[in-house]
Amino acid sequence: MNQDPRELLLASFQGTLAAADPLKIVPQHLPEPPRGRTLVIGAGKAAAAMALAVEQKWPADAPLDGVVITRYQHGLLTNRITVVEAGHPVPDEAGGRAAHEVLRRVRTLAPNDLLIVLLSGGGSSLLSLPADGIDMQALKAITLDLLRCGARIEEINTVRKHLSAIQGGRLAAACRAPVLALIVSDVTGDDPTHIASGPCAPDPTTYQDALDILRRFEIRAPDAVTAHLARGAKGELPETPKPGAKVFSRTENRVVATAQQSLATAADCFTRHGVHPAVLGDSVTGEAREVAKVYAALARQIVHHRSPWGPPVALISGGECTVTVRGNGRGGRCTEFLLALAIDLNGLEGVHALACDTDGIDGSEDNAGAIIHPDTLIRGARKKLRAGKLLEDNDAYSFFSKIGDLVVTGPTRTNVNDYRAILIARGVGTR
Repeated sequence: MNQDPRELLLASFQGTLAAADPLKIVPQHLPEPPRGRTLVIGAGKAAAAMALAVEQKWPADAPLDGVVITRYQHGLLTNRITVVEAGHPVPDEAGGRAAHEVLRRVRTLAPNDLLIVLLSGGGSSLLSLPADGIDMQALKAITLDLLRCGARIEEINTVRKHLSAIQGGRLAAACRAPVLALIVSDVTGDDPTHIASGPCAPDPTTYQDALDILRRFEIRAPDAVTAHLARGAKGELPETPKPGAKVFSRTENRVVATAQQSLATAADCFTRHGVHPAVLGDSVTGEAREVAKVYAALARQIVHHRSPWGPPVALISGGECTVTVRGNGRGGRCTEFLLALAIDLNGLEGVHALACDTDGIDGSEDNAGAIIHPDTLIRGARKKLRAGKLLEDNDAYSFFSKIGDLVVTGPTRTNVNDYRAILIARGVGTR
């Protein structure tokens, strides 16, 4: 390994992004135009790039229009498909209006038309059309509580589906035309029902499941939310379309980009530089600081005992950790993971690490993530930063910002979840 550890970690991250670039991936999955017209709708952080990819590939003489919803500052210039920017991770009125327009247009399609649905991470909040009896303020409030309580994304989306007029398979159910959903996966397991809350996928969860999640995390939901879910659990409201429902006979959900594909590209990057890539999986979950302790223990095993691999080695993983917010600081799951990792490693020789969200946004901040080196805590102490106290206040962003180790990419317009790489350099652990 001759390359600087920092440069190598950053190069591996760029590789994960390139492997999930919608402009490269989407065109190869597009069908031939139908006899009728084609409507493109979509939602997510990758929606604008996916829409542009469709426009660039679609025949100029074939009818094409549509609307996609993406996060603020994630839009791109398009000619035939309208791009709307809206709120994320908390929904807002702009997303609600756009989602209403999406559903209206979908209902105009005939059997000889085609609906192409472009979905990616972030679609749950962006494609927010509250069910009857739920207003946007209630949806905002329950979303904030769910994001802060430490629930897994699958649990959060179970609740969202049952408060929505469009998610949980309801979009596909509203369409008379064939439906092709092209999906960039940001969830562990790559199940379409969990990505953007599955607007075109069967939903195996129930209103009662949603109520149970609120009780488990002791969330005091707005009265309208609780009443709506309770009515659904009693059978007074129609359930989301379930697996085997007839509507899905004309619907295809096709996952076109995954975390595993991006991890494989990152692994190739390390191999080219003489570093053994140990891929630990694309579905790592759990509380960020607890996951960090496990990874620190593995790094110590490698440094001190050269087992299960000898340096140089890169421990690579994807997935989505959670953060239970108890403090008032700034940060996201990637920076929280790294600060906890740095504290646990305590300057262990030769160990460097990067953790970044592939959408370019860790939590709600302006960074994708951060990077650590053996001297991270020392440099923090020179700035009079108390790493442990900042971690307890969920303020990892401030720590890494003040020592200059944030990774800032801007919007990447893709999202295949988090990327973590721990690089253990050659020459450590010898005695």
